[in-house]
Amino acid sequence: MAQTLNPLSYEVIYGLACERKGGPAAVESLLPKNASKAKLRKLGSDRYLAEFTRKVFQSGFVWRVVNQKWDNFEDVFWGFDVERLLMMPDDMLERKAKDPSIIRNFTKVKTVRENATMIAETERCNGMSFGQFVANWPEDDVIGLWLYLKKQGSRLGGNTGPYALRALGVDSFLLTQDVEGFLRNRGVIDGGTTSKKSLQATQEFFNELRAQSGRSLSQLSRIVSFSYGQNHVGIAR
Repeated sequence: MAQTLNPLSYEVIYGLACERKGGPAAVESLLPKNASKAKLRKLGSDRYLAEFTRKVFQSGFVWRVVNQKWDNFEDVFWGFDVERLLMMPDDMLERKAKDPSIIRNFTKVKTVRENATMIAETERCNGMSFGQFVANWPEDDVIGLWLYLKKQGSRLGGNTGPYALRALGVDSFLLTQDVEGFLRNRGVIDGGTTSKKSLQATQEFFNELRAQSGRSLSQLSRIVSFSYGQNHVGIAR
């Protein structure tokens, strides 16, 4: 009797990804690379704040426009110097929110100082740099880091925090449309993606794939997305 393969196994998922993307070489060429733990530890708090801010502004907006204005954001917010931003008075924050060189959205501009506060408080409470805090977070509980950013930060819930972490090189899966579709289709989750039950089930699923394959969560997330939905040859997501 022929052996039935587990539809949630790495072997099956990787095989589907290869079929859709044109073979192993094509898949491998599209996989992301993470930053080393050493690099994450050395990365300044200003760079974490900058990426959080970029993703907050990109959320619900055209990413290209945010990127085009990004040098202006760096100038207006003093290179995202956390200590300097913490001393910024309310009236100055309001003036910066009206600066035409950036995107004038006061609700989002406020998050710069709020997330600077989150970073500073994290460093104070843990006795380490924010980079060390992120690098030391256990990889088998990346959803815990997501929830920390959501609770302690400003507008870092949903996909905003996770996308920022991925952009910084932190090893993290992403709940893209294709990944979510796969998880629902295979019965891994059946409720909202942000519920604790769904997040825990997703974390356990990716932890199991990592145990089977030895790959990073970031790569596994991309492979899962390639195996489902609209990811066929020539479509990179």
